[in-house]
Amino acid sequence: MKTIKVKRVETKREVSDFVCLPDRIYDHCPQYVPDMVQDVRNMFRPEKNAGLDFSDVQPFVAYCDDEPVGRIVGIINHRANERWKVNNVRFGMIEFIDDLEVSRSLLKAVADWGRSHGMRRMVGPMGITDFDKEGMLVEDFQLMGSVTAIYNPSYYPKHLEQLGFEKEVDWLQIRIDVPQEVPAKYARVAQYAREMLGLKVRKLTDDEIARQGYGRQIFHLLNQAYAPLFGYSELSDKQIDEYVEQYLYVVDKKLLPTVFNDKGEMVGVAITMASLSQALHRCRGRIWPFGWYHLLKAMKWKHADNAEMLLVAVRPDYQGLGVNALFFDDLIPIYNKYGFRWAETGPQLESNVKELNQWKPLNPQLVKRRRCYKKDI
Repeated sequence: MKTIKVKRVETKREVSDFVCLPDRIYDHCPQYVPDMVQDVRNMFRPEKNAGLDFSDVQPFVAYCDDEPVGRIVGIINHRANERWKVNNVRFGMIEFIDDLEVSRSLLKAVADWGRSHGMRRMVGPMGITDFDKEGMLVEDFQLMGSVTAIYNPSYYPKHLEQLGFEKEVDWLQIRIDVPQEVPAKYARVAQYAREMLGLKVRKLTDDEIARQGYGRQIFHLLNQAYAPLFGYSELSDKQIDEYVEQYLYVVDKKLLPTVFNDKGEMVGVAITMASLSQALHRCRGRIWPFGWYHLLKAMKWKHADNAEMLLVAVRPDYQGLGVNALFFDDLIPIYNKYGFRWAETGPQLESNVKELNQWKPLNPQLVKRRRCYKKDI
């Protein structure tokens, strides 16, 4: 008779089992895009993850006959709970074999841990912040995953539903074919925004991002734009500095348009990049010994045929004034020059109708529905 035992991750072996478990789950899955192994390890290191300043985090691994068969992280984001006036424990980074007792044991471990800290509801999959991967895939399992979003087998949501979890919110991704020309509607609106409102697109340099403070400005703008969105907790300056160092330096600045008004204030930013999905799949999320080559090749030498539109943010008082049209007007010619045939956004809340409607001139396809589940504990 099998025995499932869930352990808190404490030893080096348990850390390794937690980090490496996806290799077993997705060994023959061509759609899976792994996390960078070092990023997973850094999540639990206070010196590498400023989110731990205001969050409690507890990883678990499930074993059957001493073999790792599942993992999960319990997260209590005190800042988000205070902001939204809830007592939620989040679960994230959940992976498990197709065995209901394994998934049940993992989720129970987080529920018990959360309850011991005064929590009353469990929600997830979510991370510490809105910039971590969130939402369990519930549709389109045949499509290639992406750098910014969760991929999981089709049996995952079935387990959650059998265990009494219900929908909290859904996210969707937008997939578009890159047009040869900027659609007329975007071109007109972009021209109006430039001539009548004094808005202009700028491409920042590494020096401006690092030494002149524009990197921080980008994330302060994201804080403003995303504040009303589900579960969002404001990024601290310490977190912002980590994100600037980890991500903004390596992004091709031609694919990172910012919009400024006539007072020199940043009012919009779009962070996009060549897709790294295939490169990460090939290197299995590991830089060494040859992962660096696959990633560098995808970023610098031979682009994938698609772009990932990671983040788009517009200052609230400039939303609806043509900033998004300026992004499209700038990026579409560059996407064509780079040979991108299609592009895909990160997950967007299905309730954010204003955000979803902006894509209509590009004949968007709604793909990869993801779900945040909830359950009282």
